[in-house]
Amino acid sequence: MTNNELKRAVVTGMGAITPIGNTLSDYWDGLLIGKNGIGLITQFDASQHKCRIAGEVKGFDPHDYMERKQVKHADRFAQFAIAASKQAVADAELEINDLNAEQVGVIIGTGIGGLKVLENQQEIYLNRGPSKCSPFMIPMMIGNMAAGLTAIHTGAKGPNSCTTSACASGSNAIGDAFRLIQRGYAQAMICGGTESAVTPLGLAGFASAKALSIRNDDPAHASRPFDRDRDGFVMGEGGGILILEELEYALSREARIYAEIVGYGMTCDAYHMTSPVPGGDGATRAMQLAMKDGSLTPAQISYINAHGTSTPANDPTETKAIKKALGESSSQIAISSTKSMTGHLLGGSGGIEAVATVMAIAYGKIPPTINLENPDSECDLDYVPHKSRSKSLEAALSNSFGFGGHNVTLAFKKYVPKY
Repeated sequence: MTNNELKRAVVTGMGAITPIGNTLSDYWDGLLIGKNGIGLITQFDASQHKCRIAGEVKGFDPHDYMERKQVKHADRFAQFAIAASKQAVADAELEINDLNAEQVGVIIGTGIGGLKVLENQQEIYLNRGPSKCSPFMIPMMIGNMAAGLTAIHTGAKGPNSCTTSACASGSNAIGDAFRLIQRGYAQAMICGGTESAVTPLGLAGFASAKALSIRNDDPAHASRPFDRDRDGFVMGEGGGILILEELEYALSREARIYAEIVGYGMTCDAYHMTSPVPGGDGATRAMQLAMKDGSLTPAQISYINAHGTSTPANDPTETKAIKKALGESSSQIAISSTKSMTGHLLGGSGGIEAVATVMAIAYGKIPPTINLENPDSECDLDYVPHKSRSKSLEAALSNSFGFGGHNVTLAFKKYVPKY
C-alpha cells in the first residue's frame, strides 16, 4: 500500500483523568494556568519512604462511570482508562452500535498495570495463605485489561490490544491505532495510555533507582524540567484517551475534528536499561521518522510537547536530540513539559500529553513549563517558562521515551478542510 493509498486519520474526541483535572476541560484549563498537581502522598503512609510526593488523581469516583460490582473488579489503572474512554467517546459524539462496533477498536498502553492489586494479594497470600487470594487477582492485574474492559464498557468489537513499552506505552498505543486506521483495519480507534503505580512498592522501586525527586518539603516545585536544580521525576497517575477516526468516516457523520494525526516515529537506543544513549540519537531518529511519515519539514513544526521528565539525564539529552532532529528550526520552536504540572504518568504520560498537544493545535494555546526558574546551561531552547502562550500552530510533535531505550514521537497538524 503506497502513501497515496493510506487513509487519513483525525482526532474527534478526547478524555482525561489527571492530577490537575478529571475532565478534558479541567485538565486543559489547568495546563493553561500552570496548575500544580504535585503534593504529599495521601493514598498510603509514605513516611518511611525517601520520596513522599506524587501527582495523585484527586476526587475521582469510578462509580460515575461504572457500576459498583464493576468497580470492585477493576484496578485503578483500568478505572482511569474506562473513565477517560467514556469521556472521549461522548466528546466525539461517537455512537457505537451493531452497525459499526466491529469497526471500532481499542488500544490502551500501560507500563506496569495492576501493581496495587499485586501488592494487596501478596499480603493476603503471606498472611492468610494461597486459598484466600482473589479469583480476580490475575484479570485485575494484567495490563491488557484496560483495553479489554474499555471494550466491554463501550461495545467496541474491533482490533484490541495493549502496548507495554514503559513510559512510551501510551504513545505507542496511539501510533499503532493510527496505523490500523491508515490501512483500513478500523474506522475508529479508542487509544491512549493509563497508569496507577503510586503504590508503596512502585515508589520504593523508582526511589531505589535514584530516579525520583526527594524535594519533599516543597512538592509544588519538585517537578522542574530543564531547570538546573532538578533532582528527578515525580510519579503521577491517570489516563488520557483519544478517539482517532478515518477522515471520510468522521466527515460522513459530521464529527468535530480537533486535528489530524500524520506521523509516527518509533526507535530503540539499544544502549542501556534505564539511561538514554548519550547525544540522544534514538530520540532524534524518532522525531525525524515522525516528520518524514507526516511529510513535514522542521520549519512546519510550531510546538513540541517534550518528554521533559525533570531528570538529570533526560532533559539535556532530549534538548540535544531536538537540535539534531530539527536543526536551525529548533531555536524557533516552542517546547514545553507538561510533566512540570502533572508529574510523570509513566505508561499514561503519552496519552495525556498527546491530548495536550492536540488541544494546543486546536486552540492555538501552548501550555507552559512551570518551575523553570534557573535554566540548565545545557537546556537552552524555548521551553515556554511559567506562562502559557498564544500561537497559531501548523504542526506539533509529542515525545515519549521509556526504560529499555524506547523512543516514540507522534506528529499532529491542523486539519484544513478541502472545499
